[in-house]
Amino acid sequence: MTELQMEVETNSSSQEPIPKPQVMYRCKKCRRIVAIEENIVPHERGKGEECFAWKKRSGNSEQVQCSSIFVEPMKWMQTIHDGCVEEKLLCLGCNARLGYFNWAGMQCSCGAWVNPAFQLHKSRLDECKTEPNPSLETV
Repeated sequence: MTELQMEVETNSSSQEPIPKPQVMYRCKKCRRIVAIEENIVPHERGKGEECFAWKKRSGNSEQVQCSSIFVEPMKWMQTIHDGCVEEKLLCLGCNARLGYFNWAGMQCSCGAWVNPAFQLHKSRLDECKTEPNPSLETV
């Protein structure tokens, strides 16, 4: 990983920049970094189970948390470069299945449609927050 960009917030009382912790996502099996906070593609929450077909509904009316994160296409995703339209996303280090991609899009567990979709399952990732190094200057 080359340079990590840090987001800086300003404190109103001292006007000194306060660096925000960086979030990294690692493969649970081999701990390889697969995404950082800047790679995440945000999406608006869907209406939950109302958005799903009747066959896929469980009858639970509670708001469901997103079980995945959606990211932009990255170099380590080899199957994307092979010309596939949809395929599993495998970790480059240990070949564990981390998620799935589909250029036509897919539905999140919250009901929202994301397209193109490069989905990484949270259950297969470790979310690590790192404290930014104060000696690094932001450019």
